[in-house]
Amino acid sequence: MAETRDIAILVPGVLHPHAKERIAGRFELIALERADRALVTEEMAARVRGMAAMTTVEAGFIDALPHLEIIANFGVGYDAVDAAHAGRRGIMVTNTPDVLTEEVADTAVGLLLNTVRELPRAETWLREGRWAREGGYRFSRGSLRGRTVGIFGMGRIGRAVAQRLAAFGLPIAYHNRRKLDDVPYVYHDTLPGLAAAVDTLICVAPGGPETHRAVNADVFEALGTNGVFVNIGRGSTVDEAALIQALQKGTIFAAGLDVFENEPHVPEALIALENASLLPHVGSASVATRQAMADLVVDNLVTWFTQDRAITPVPETGHVKRRGVSQSVG
Repeated sequence: MAETRDIAILVPGVLHPHAKERIAGRFELIALERADRALVTEEMAARVRGMAAMTTVEAGFIDALPHLEIIANFGVGYDAVDAAHAGRRGIMVTNTPDVLTEEVADTAVGLLLNTVRELPRAETWLREGRWAREGGYRFSRGSLRGRTVGIFGMGRIGRAVAQRLAAFGLPIAYHNRRKLDDVPYVYHDTLPGLAAAVDTLICVAPGGPETHRAVNADVFEALGTNGVFVNIGRGSTVDEAALIQALQKGTIFAAGLDVFENEPHVPEALIALENASLLPHVGSASVATRQAMADLVVDNLVTWFTQDRAITPVPETGHVKRRGVSQSVG
């Protein structure tokens, strides 16, 4: 532990308390109010060699830290970090895949059930005493029975969602950047094509320029009036205005959302819709899973500075080696 004690790790903004505690016990932790290059002092610039973050990390902020070697991102999605710029600078970026896969997949299935069966509204009916006063809650217009599911983004989480829904007896199809040889599901080479072939579309796609508002009015039109849309990936992948209009006009039947375009701000028009089931980005938010994510953030820092490797490098920085180290990063 002594070999890392003098290494300064910057934590801009909020970070999971368990991660902060471990960093403080192993490294020198330097806290910063937010990831703003204007707040970086000369001392920070001279000393910081690592960063642990769950906030936006732009190129300018990265450039303000000339001795930075690694950015350990809290979360499997890392679109808030300019990983391409970091890679060009020879800076490693890591994320926290795998440890949250099962939790997020569970949430996706739960959100789908909430959306088609109106379970949160039925619980509210009971809690408000309306069952006793007015009788049973209305029959849900939707059901999971007879549905065909399309998954946008057949990565780790997409596969886990598919496995769960296949066990429900539902046919599965998917759209990805490319066809996968190791999954048994039907592949569609366009997102509108997938939407037209199914009545339930689950978005697990990552954020970024390639997927920005990929789920748009054309996709909702293709999904159809019986269509259910669930987003457990990133809010940026959806044209939120088009989604609101599709729900208002009945272009699609319902939507279940755990992520939004401008979190934590959710449009009032969306909140007002009875055919939308909304969660405050809780896909991986269990105590056990968030602690496992925090551990992986810190473990990436530890292995980088003690073993010259990262555990979970992102693709944009997979080529990065520690300065002065010749072996490949694992």
